Amino acid sequence: MNSEEKKHLDWDAWRIFRILSEFVDGFGTMTELGPSVAIFGASQTKGSDPYYEQAAVLASKIAKKGFGIITGGGPGIMEAANEGAKAASGKSCGLCIDLPTEERPNPFIDEKFLLKFRYFFVRKVMFVRYAQAFVVFPGGFGTLDELFEALTLIKTKKISRFPVFLIGTSFWEGMLKWLMDTPLKNGYIEPEDLKLLTITDNLDEVVDKIVFHCNLTHCLENF
Repeated sequence: MNSEEKKHLDWDAWRIFRILSEFVDGFGTMTELGPSVAIFGASQTKGSDPYYEQAAVLASKIAKKGFGIITGGGPGIMEAANEGAKAASGKSCGLCIDLPTEERPNPFIDEKFLLKFRYFFVRKVMFVRYAQAFVVFPGGFGTLDELFEALTLIKTKKISRFPVFLIGTSFWEGMLKWLMDTPLKNGYIEPEDLKLLTITDNLDEVVDKIVFHCNLTHCLENF
């Protein structure tokens, strides 16, 4: 083994400790959050967008039922959800990620529940382990990534099943049609898989189903 290979191996070994430290910080903080709901959506969503207002209103409704709100900590839908939680005097958590285009954390996150991650996969564990439901507003690749990872983990029974809501019928109906016309038609997914999703514009329906699920399962961690 030459010196460069040895240096690379040593760096990988030390990287393990950095990864472990993010897990330790995350687990230590998130266990104090209590029953929570993760809300996802585009960081580009402006305050004048109807989805921004819906995210703030929904987060407030959820927080008033005693749930913490978890977001990615950035602007757009994430900021709206944290703002709604704060307005309802609920717990407001932001799981921020270190990116080249990183924006500073939005101002509506409780300092106690503000976490910063270098590694996406560690951050994803925090969302999946501690959320009693996922609420997904319109968004891009990051939003879709969180959505389909959760569906995959539920389908493969790697985590406990929890409700997944897509807010914005007009935005999501095209994706649902494609899932039915292409993956389902070709046998790549099953009809039962589509029942993992609830597409709706009814915010009260989302709140009621989250409360029902949590009263039924009494589960705080998903794995």
